[in-house]
Amino acid sequence: MCGRYTITVTLEELMTRYFTGDPSFDHYAPKFNAAPMQYIPAVIHDGKRNKLGQLRWGLLPSWSKEDKNAAKLINARSESLLEKASFKGLVSSRRCIIPADGFYDWQVKESGKQPLRITLRDGQLFSMAGLYDIWTDPSGHKIATCTIITTAANSLMEEIHDRMPVILGKDAEAQWLDRSNQDIPSLMKLLQPYDARQMLAYPVSSAVGNVRNDYQELINRAGADAG
Repeated sequence: MCGRYTITVTLEELMTRYFTGDPSFDHYAPKFNAAPMQYIPAVIHDGKRNKLGQLRWGLLPSWSKEDKNAAKLINARSESLLEKASFKGLVSSRRCIIPADGFYDWQVKESGKQPLRITLRDGQLFSMAGLYDIWTDPSGHKIATCTIITTAANSLMEEIHDRMPVILGKDAEAQWLDRSNQDIPSLMKLLQPYDARQMLAYPVSSAVGNVRNDYQELINRAGADAG
């Protein structure tokens, strides 16, 4: 499961990294503890170019009768994407990327659950594969929502949790975003565990467990800010 993550770069860095024009939202601020049901930065392809916008985290299928249960669909298992009614119709046409520079997970120890932040070794931005949908309420108001796709844990993550978000390599990013790409078998092959050798995990403060906390010190190695 991927239930918290970080995106701490500037808006300009996001735009440069994903070759986008001006974003389709007015306000952007780094997130040190992004949580479900919040609006998060996401990248889609409009058929001509990448677009940076915001999606609410927690998928609300377009066919839903009301705006509820979205918090239950924050993740989608890659192995069953084509079997679930909420996801299968989106793979061909509504794929997105959720930019991140880290995600959190909790490792069970004898002393309790230890929160960890998992990043790339080089500290760079990475792309989590996602799906999005657009729901319209009875008054005609549209809500764009998303889910993050997960896969089996790699050798780093399996010591922490049995799942991890799908992280796309640079070549896979373009394939995943390309709206003209309708090759479902090839797209599904992109949803693999990321190379564990390129990742690292370190302990962070238990304060990350509270969704109301969202400040830079959350990403510090546990104990580092005290020394």
